[in-house]
Amino acid sequence: MRYQVIGDTMPAVEVIFDKAGETMYTQSGGMAWMSEGVSMDSNMRGGLGKSIGRMFSGESLFMATYKAERPGAMIAFASTVAGEVLSVDIGASGGMICQKGAFLCAEETVNLSVALTKKMSAGFFGGEGFILQDISGSGMVFLEIDGNKVEKQLAPGEVIKVDTGNVVAFEKSVKYEVETVKGLKNIFFGGEGLFLTRLTGPGRVILQTQNFNEFAGRIARMIPGK
Repeated sequence: MRYQVIGDTMPAVEVIFDKAGETMYTQSGGMAWMSEGVSMDSNMRGGLGKSIGRMFSGESLFMATYKAERPGAMIAFASTVAGEVLSVDIGASGGMICQKGAFLCAEETVNLSVALTKKMSAGFFGGEGFILQDISGSGMVFLEIDGNKVEKQLAPGEVIKVDTGNVVAFEKSVKYEVETVKGLKNIFFGGEGLFLTRLTGPGRVILQTQNFNEFAGRIARMIPGK
């Protein structure tokens, strides 16, 4: 297959299948447009247990699989918020851990499952922290970036602390923890929330400049109450 990312503010990835039988899958409702010669099958990819796990990690219970019926068929998947679409060769990267909702679409050979943090407290108190997405296998996967993408290559032992909603993905060699903001004044008056994500290298880290959940919350607070 071949692909191109098109658009700037609300980008999409357009895939051209090179031969019949090639497939892409996405969460339900992720397809934007397609040509003739593409068939669709909605299913609980991986069975009920994995489907429920994906639902808790921010994806739909059912996934939609699109198969090329002839060479040259085309399909596009559009982002849901303003930002970027990031392509990742999962086989070359050795797999990634992503925040929930980052997954846009992938080749059939890419596996999407739930990843749990080692510390239960990270999940109960860390917002995005407890339930993440484990992307493995081989082939191309496409991730949604809210705002602009920022990449960091952490050296062994190097630490970066990030607002949890600004983490997109990181390699499996990166250690992940959630820590509490220190100091009562910082907690009550700092305006940055109670928790930070602590990422320790080595490995690649992908961040985003916008936290869409925080942005949506600010919009919601401006809506007059009924």
